[in-house]
Amino acid sequence: MGLVVKHTGIQYTVLLNENGKRINCTLRGKLRLKDSKTTNPVAVGDIVDIDFDEKQKSGIIVNVHPRKNYIIRKPSNLSKQAHIVAANIDTAFLVVTLAMPEIKLEFVDRFLLTTEAYHIPTIIIVNKTDLYTTNELKQTLAEFKNIYSKASYEILEISATKKINIDKLKEKMENKVSVFLGNSGVGKSTLINCVDCSKNAKTGKISDAHKSGMHTTTFYEMFNLDFGGYIIDTPGLKGFGLTDEFEKNELYHFFPEIFKFSHYCKYNPCLHTHEPQCGVKLAVENGDIAISRYNNYLKIINDDNTKYRY
Repeated sequence: MGLVVKHTGIQYTVLLNENGKRINCTLRGKLRLKDSKTTNPVAVGDIVDIDFDEKQKSGIIVNVHPRKNYIIRKPSNLSKQAHIVAANIDTAFLVVTLAMPEIKLEFVDRFLLTTEAYHIPTIIIVNKTDLYTTNELKQTLAEFKNIYSKASYEILEISATKKINIDKLKEKMENKVSVFLGNSGVGKSTLINCVDCSKNAKTGKISDAHKSGMHTTTFYEMFNLDFGGYIIDTPGLKGFGLTDEFEKNELYHFFPEIFKFSHYCKYNPCLHTHEPQCGVKLAVENGDIAISRYNNYLKIINDDNTKYRY
């Protein structure tokens, strides 16, 4: 039995529990075809059984143990298959920046919906805070914090380059399996280098033409941390498509603040769209729910490209 610590193409690296060896592995054919709904039936963080070929010094993954949770996404609305980003996670860290690259709230809300649905505790990291010196960016930061504090999310303001609040981040990661996710260019790999300088994760620059990030991490890899625990580094994401595992009338369960005020709706079920005496719509009017969160909720339930059947 072992732990999948790297996934690139059709190759996997498995860390064996009994001796700490790393074995290069592929998938057994039946396992590869077992789940046609995903591009990868095995993900970093999975616990697996392997058959070892002594002559080839390699292995074949023959079984995946039940997962406690996982993060799954569709690369685009046109894709029929979803991709499992990581499995068996204690904490997901969503890394965002207000500029270079600019934050996209719809991406944030789609990601948070997914981690709520799969019971993954999530902390939002606002990185590059040393750059937010203008009044405009300071106001943007204050508005962002207001939106997601109302939704009960913890927010860490961090600067990887200036080492601001890195110790607080390490406290949240100690002895846990963590994953960093976010758009390209938000500084995930730089953060990994900050929390454990021995990792030497590859970092990149921002595109001057589009003020957006360029991919530096091109595969999924788990690192053990010198202060205890593991961190999973992932390629930067351009978008976060939802899978077909959600039912429209239950989507509001995964927006914590919307779910909270749904208890004040007169009618049940209530989609919180057109119904009279809706507690959620009243909370939006009163400023208890951010208008951006509510509008993104409406976009998701009205998305004709996604089938919901949770």
